[in-house]
Amino acid sequence: MNNQQEDFNQEITRKRKSTTTATTNNSSKRINNNNNNNNNQNINLDHYDQEDNDLLALSLSVRPASRPRRAIPDEETSPSPLPLQLSQPCSMQTRLVSQSPPQLPLQISPSHSHSHSLCIPPFMPDPSVVPVYRQEIPSPAPAAAAPPSRPLRPRRNPTQAPGQGKGDTVPALYPWATTHRATVHNLNYLLSKQITTITGEMQCKKCEKQYEMGYDLRDKFYEVGRFIAENKSSMHDRAPSVWMNPVLPTCKFCDQENSAKPVIPDKKKQINWLFLLLGQLLGCCTLDQLKYFCKHTKNHRTGAKDRVLYLTYLGLCKQLDPNGPFGR
Repeated sequence: MNNQQEDFNQEITRKRKSTTTATTNNSSKRINNNNNNNNNQNINLDHYDQEDNDLLALSLSVRPASRPRRAIPDEETSPSPLPLQLSQPCSMQTRLVSQSPPQLPLQISPSHSHSHSLCIPPFMPDPSVVPVYRQEIPSPAPAAAAPPSRPLRPRRNPTQAPGQGKGDTVPALYPWATTHRATVHNLNYLLSKQITTITGEMQCKKCEKQYEMGYDLRDKFYEVGRFIAENKSSMHDRAPSVWMNPVLPTCKFCDQENSAKPVIPDKKKQINWLFLLLGQLLGCCTLDQLKYFCKHTKNHRTGAKDRVLYLTYLGLCKQLDPNGPFGR
């Protein structure tokens, strides 16, 4: 009986050991399987990560040209519109700073299922860096200091007074001349004094004989005045050629045409101005003699001879007839 009891206990003990060994082996196999599964999952994850990295590098380096770029809504890319100011001009640099470029999206991978965009921050130029195309407006140079004012010289009067030792009055050498230099009486005064003929000295260039010659005051002055009234608009303040190169009278001794010339004294105050006017012989005077007349009659005396001669004719006619058409 005791032997049976011992055998029974040994059998139970053996079964317990076998059961424990089997349980231990199963646990070891389960642990090994779990470890193998974990290793496989890690390998798969590493493989997927490697593929993602390769796709990312490929999409950044070579972008497919055929795939169109995704349109960007205006509300995401374009900044709010700036008010346009017309009253104040803005510089080129201000426009560059105020208008930021649009934000371009960066596609990570065209074939990736969860693609997303990366926005590049807008470029803000450094105001201290001057761009090449910016136009620099030069600052105005400071105004130079005004030189010290010099004392103004008195303007030279074109109608000079007589020189030292010479007065405004001279002896009247002719009945039709006044005591003022280069001045004659008017026509009404001369006619009232029964002065109707104006005489002067002539000399022939051929026979060199001198003689006295006279002109009718009324007829000759009417002839000169009519010529001026008819041709004044075409003269343009210049004496015509018939005045510049007058036709001389015929000598009464040798009958030489265009030979008798007026005798003009060397002293300018002795010139017989009215006789030269009526015979239209003022062109025989020199430029210096004509300037003498304009000087003492308050006329402009600079310029060519035709200019001064024209003023001499008009000046003498105005002395004879102040109300006639002889103004400049």
